[in-house]
Amino acid sequence: MAFDYIAEQLCERKSQALFRERFLISNTQDCRMTVDGVSYLNFASNNYLGLSSALPNTSQAGSHSSPLVTGYVQVHADLETYLASELGFEACLLFSSGFSANSSVLKTLMSHAESEIFQDKLNHASLIDGGLAAKAAMTRFNHNDLSHLSRRLLKSKAKHKLIVSEGVFSMDGDTAPIEALSALAKQHDAWLMIDDAHGFGVLGQHGKGSCYLDEGIKPDLLILTFGKAVASSGACVLCSREVRDYLIQFNRDYIYSTAMSPMVAEITLQHIQRLFHADDLRHKLTSNIRYFKQLCNEHNIALMSSSTAIQPVVIGDADTTLTVANELKKRGFWVGAIRPPTVAYNTARLRITLTASHSQADIMSLVNQLKQLL
Repeated sequence: MAFDYIAEQLCERKSQALFRERFLISNTQDCRMTVDGVSYLNFASNNYLGLSSALPNTSQAGSHSSPLVTGYVQVHADLETYLASELGFEACLLFSSGFSANSSVLKTLMSHAESEIFQDKLNHASLIDGGLAAKAAMTRFNHNDLSHLSRRLLKSKAKHKLIVSEGVFSMDGDTAPIEALSALAKQHDAWLMIDDAHGFGVLGQHGKGSCYLDEGIKPDLLILTFGKAVASSGACVLCSREVRDYLIQFNRDYIYSTAMSPMVAEITLQHIQRLFHADDLRHKLTSNIRYFKQLCNEHNIALMSSSTAIQPVVIGDADTTLTVANELKKRGFWVGAIRPPTVAYNTARLRITLTASHSQADIMSLVNQLKQLL
């Protein structure tokens, strides 16, 4: 059975008295803390100077230690529970960054010798790095090419197979065929992992992301980052309870990193609750994307096949791309110049990202500058 090693290794940890558990800290003050209603003198914190109590009437800025020591507090539990419930997963685990979540989940989960990772060639660097660090074999399939992926899966002798894709690709702005990827995963007894950094908050029902279009497709692992539409920082992995427990035991990034700031977790929870009710802002963003594409078409500015907020204008030559981006800055417009190795050679581009905050006048001004410079 695919991924049966997860349950086996969890049982082994328990039998050896090595099973790691998180203790929920309900209150911390100076050198005291409360767990399950019992107050303790805390001799496990890294809050060496006691500065956490220096700012009254504010949320706790630091968690003072890893989640497995004394860093796991009520607001972390609240955020994890809320996300798992709203998105229909059994469990959720918080990370301090999307890069850490992506790379560490792959190198931890795909640790079995009979494993193989199948990655879209345009996946984010954090996913590629995680795959390279894993003990599993790693195969890359042509971008959104289901036939190529299917052939790779058919050739695989691996017992444990994981398909990995972004929901919205960060440099091209196009979307993954998640429903078809899910069908292929089931056909080949594989798992599916989606990194929805640029889809969460923007796409799907109530902004729940790329996996929640129409009836929705729930992958085995869903990575969300909070530094994009959520306007906060950090990330999470949504998964089964068994996978969550496995990551708590073996994910070195999670075990040995200081937990997410409670203040950040509180802000993130508030922003996500607001985000799920922000259909008006999503409609505004959609309108802005449509307006930008319309103006570019009218002025013969070639765009890539993207209907998302990421609208790349491929120039090709890196030097010319940088020159155009710098000229735009002189005229009051800040646009990213994306060059190799982030993108393929001869595909250097301006990466234009639209928001609901832009006015039509803002967008028209940008397009007029692009027309002059290009």
